[in-house]
Amino acid sequence: MIKELKSNYNPLYFLAALGNGGLAVSFFMYFMFMVPHPETAMPTFHDITAYLTGGSLLIASLVIVAYAGVIYFAYRHFYMLFWNVREFNLFKQTQAYTDLKASNNASAFMAIPLTFSMTINAFFVLGAIFIPNLFNVIEYLLPFALIGFLIVGYYAIKIYLSYFTQFLQGKFKVDQNNHLGQMLAVFTFAMVAVGLAAPAGISRVVATSSIATFFSLFFATVAVSLALVIMVLGVRGMLEKGVAMEAAPSLWLSVPITTLLGITFVRLYSGVSHNLFDTTPSPGVLFIVLSILVSIQIAFLGVGYFVLKQIGYFKNYTHLEGPNKSAGSFTLICPGVAFFVLGMFFVGDGLIKSGIVEQFSVWHFLVLLPFVFSQFKTIQVLARINKKNFNKETVKELDAKVKAA
Repeated sequence: MIKELKSNYNPLYFLAALGNGGLAVSFFMYFMFMVPHPETAMPTFHDITAYLTGGSLLIASLVIVAYAGVIYFAYRHFYMLFWNVREFNLFKQTQAYTDLKASNNASAFMAIPLTFSMTINAFFVLGAIFIPNLFNVIEYLLPFALIGFLIVGYYAIKIYLSYFTQFLQGKFKVDQNNHLGQMLAVFTFAMVAVGLAAPAGISRVVATSSIATFFSLFFATVAVSLALVIMVLGVRGMLEKGVAMEAAPSLWLSVPITTLLGITFVRLYSGVSHNLFDTTPSPGVLFIVLSILVSIQIAFLGVGYFVLKQIGYFKNYTHLEGPNKSAGSFTLICPGVAFFVLGMFFVGDGLIKSGIVEQFSVWHFLVLLPFVFSQFKTIQVLARINKKNFNKETVKELDAKVKAA
């Protein structure tokens, strides 16, 4: 692995850790929506292992595959996280760090709290599937999760204000904003919102759920408000100058953002229904809301794909024989993971619970196919980008740059 990049480092490399963490969570989704867990909000160790001992050989094999997916990508998440933290600390000692803070590209720093939020989610998933009887003490653990996400949220606000205040002093170069890279801040705040929505939806302690609900809504509101402004500025810049090649994957950032806001809605709707209204969430409402969000994602994925293909981004930045390498190419992992995860919520909460589709029927698996394809295509793309950015030739190139610097 490349070490001591110093001035050649980019905070967007945190997205490599983020993508691996997201893939770990994506494999957990199979447990979440295909393993019955009527007594808990999430499948537990005992729910899952029952299929290993009491199910057929085929089902047991699928459980093992899902476990392997969670373990492998969680490992890769933590590996890339520690690598990024080490490299970022070295990067902070360079002039390149100071220059980046003063540029339009300062939004790249938002990838750091974004990734830390994913780390908390990874711990949550690993605890659920590996620690027996975890939900017996879940109410004692949820306040710590709440505090953890609030700390990350504070860190995200601190980073954002540090460069946004410079923009308000006239240092933002509008003519260089022909992309949606600034949406990374929206992505980060939405990730904090969905994290806070977990204790809001799971906890049956009204105080814990209510506090988490308020702060989740706060960060979701910040995310949506920023998105409206950034989309207008970014689209205007792209219409005037065309999309910037290296930042073109930012066209797809709306996909993970809609996934996070959608899951935030599902969790908050569940928590408020149970704790404040003493009812159960309406499957019809979930079907309508999730249908709208999946539709938005399909539209953004379609438009983004044709634009990226038209300008030759895939040929230049993702194909192994392509001439260009970029930390920003790891942005491509986020929409694939997000489309799969929201798809699982759409099928599980929108179609199955509403009775539109019968669970484990032929139609169930047919509807899942495009989302499963998205997951495995994302794994393929991640492997290719890893090889392209961290192969021996890249190490030699960057080592030469480091020595020259």
